[in-house]
Amino acid sequence: MSGQRVTIVVATRDRRDDLERTLPRHEASVIVVDNGSTDGSPQAVRARHPAVEVVELGRNHGAPARNVGVARAGTPYVAFADDDSWWSPGSLDRAVAVLDAHPRLAVLAARVLVGDAEALDPVCVAMSSSPLGTPADLPGRSVLGFVACGAVVRRDAFLSAGGFDDVVFFFGEEERLALDLTAAGWGLAYVPEVTAHHHPSPVRDPGGRRALAVRNDLLVACLRRPWPVVGRRVAAALRGGPAGRAGLRAAVPRVPRALARRRLLPPTVEAARRRLEAAP
Repeated sequence: MSGQRVTIVVATRDRRDDLERTLPRHEASVIVVDNGSTDGSPQAVRARHPAVEVVELGRNHGAPARNVGVARAGTPYVAFADDDSWWSPGSLDRAVAVLDAHPRLAVLAARVLVGDAEALDPVCVAMSSSPLGTPADLPGRSVLGFVACGAVVRRDAFLSAGGFDDVVFFFGEEERLALDLTAAGWGLAYVPEVTAHHHPSPVRDPGGRRALAVRNDLLVACLRRPWPVVGRRVAAALRGGPAGRAGLRAAVPRVPRALARRRLLPPTVEAARRRLEAAP
């Protein structure tokens, strides 16, 4: 059933070995969107996985590369996967059934198990205790965020909200989309009965990722939050040591684009976001 109702979109860049490990695990049709790889990833996928559609963008588009895959998908639902993640057997069938049964649901946020130890992703820990409750027309706790590689989206809702944007570009790109979907009346819910596995590369730069988190948190505030929130984000970045200051510097060139697209959230959504910030 899932293969006819959901497409898996994988955005990748220079992760040929990871793709070789994860692509055979997928149980639905796959679109790989390549962000300008130089390691021969597109050619390898075409040669070894001829059923997979490969789209070469020629350069790094960041998270918005997923938008290209969603636009090309011919199914009502799209499941995201990273080049180092995959969906548990049967999970996409379950996701399709849940989305079919809940027409207001735009994003099904799945349980994400990380690494060989299969530890629950910290974002999922937070979503499992979301203070926003469980509306009667949603299948789980209401959330205002998700982990992209553990999300199944309603294609039309995703596209109507603009997908991921090139202001945030990469890392934490989910928040602005989640806020805009909620502002448009869609629901997002945590559904732990659906499971994704994520085995991230051990080659990571923790300091660089902290700086990205600071940068993108500030940019999302500029895009959608009141000015006092923006001010608090700037102050926190200045107090945040080298990573905080690096994130602030990296945000500055992107702020004009963020301000050009600035649109405050409806009061109900802003209030929900503040409830999440106040939660333990």
